[in-house]
Amino acid sequence: MTLPKARAALRQHADAVKAKTYAGFFKDLAGDEFLGVTTPLMRKVAKEYRDLPHADIKPLMHSHIQDERSLAHSILRLQFDKGDEKQKAAVYKFYMANRAGIRQWNGVDDSAPYIVGPYLWERDRAVLYKMAKAKSLWDRRIAIVTTWHFIRNGQLDDVYALSEQLLSDREDLIHKATGWMLREAGKKDMKRLKAFLKKHHAKMPRTMLRYAIEKFPEKERKAALGGQF
Repeated sequence: MTLPKARAALRQHADAVKAKTYAGFFKDLAGDEFLGVTTPLMRKVAKEYRDLPHADIKPLMHSHIQDERSLAHSILRLQFDKGDEKQKAAVYKFYMANRAGIRQWNGVDDSAPYIVGPYLWERDRAVLYKMAKAKSLWDRRIAIVTTWHFIRNGQLDDVYALSEQLLSDREDLIHKATGWMLREAGKKDMKRLKAFLKKHHAKMPRTMLRYAIEKFPEKERKAALGGQF
């Protein structure tokens, strides 16, 4: 289990055609390169290198190659899922200490709900509210996307509190993520979602509103866009 072997295993599944397709999903590549490894093959490599030490995962997390960062997150998710409480804590602390390696929205979405969310489930969540105010776009996205774990488990207070905090955020990627989480919260309690939207729709970014009401019936969606709930 070494870093060079993990990188070599990943490159065995490289696909230049898919790499070009995947790169098209991002407005700003931020200097990233893509190998074009599919999700199933990424998971296969992650399972093979599940015991890779954190010292070797760190360079993957900070890599300019997006597939390497995805591999790091896949391995950390496995280590968290299979670990005891001490190991889960170690993964969480390592992830948080190295989250500056995240350079794209998918790096948040494939990690935060599966590591930060479960770790904070029975713990103080003040860190999320601090991150929601951070200068880093990715910290703010981690804060809101982490709530997906809470939502899936029926706890909705944080998603609404953080969404309210992010109403004035200027980044489109935050508008999309917040609207997405609100939509997920609506699957658990539609009445509460509509009450939140009714209260805040006037100052809510349009993209956030559109994402939040995406699954509404067409008639209700049109009404909501006009401020009728």
